[in-house]
Amino acid sequence: MKVLALFGISTLMSLVSSGVIAQLYAWPWLRTTTRDRALLVLVAPHMFLRFIGLSFLVPGVVSSSLPTAFAVPAAYGDLVAGILAVAATVALSRRKSWASSLVWLFNIWGTADLVFAFVQALRVQIDPGALGAAFFIPTAIVPPLLVTHALIFRLLVRPK
Repeated sequence: MKVLALFGISTLMSLVSSGVIAQLYAWPWLRTTTRDRALLVLVAPHMFLRFIGLSFLVPGVVSSSLPTAFAVPAAYGDLVAGILAVAATVALSRRKSWASSLVWLFNIWGTADLVFAFVQALRVQIDPGALGAAFFIPTAIVPPLLVTHALIFRLLVRPK
């Protein structure tokens, strides 16, 4: 129970900290730059960070007790999100007319993937210790990614 509480506190505080950084530093800059430039800045980190989810499938990175019902959809969901992030970043940087549509697709998929992983982890009752070295993914990487998804949605629904 103590590990679960530490896991929850770590994840929550990472989410709160990411929100504070977004509110104090990121959003003031994002709202003053062009929409496409702001989207590019927010989507680009996902090109690197989403592929880390594949580590859920690597023996030794996580313990053998990590349920397949969690690991497989989380890993492959992140893989698809990473590929969509690469495509959206390239489209935005080349100012393609369909870049905004691709950002919508990436952002919906990416957000749903992260939320599904959290729900699935609760459903299969993952012991945080089962994550092994991948413990940092939901505690240090996922919260800032969720905040960037929220910022992307905020930009997408704003008038150009």
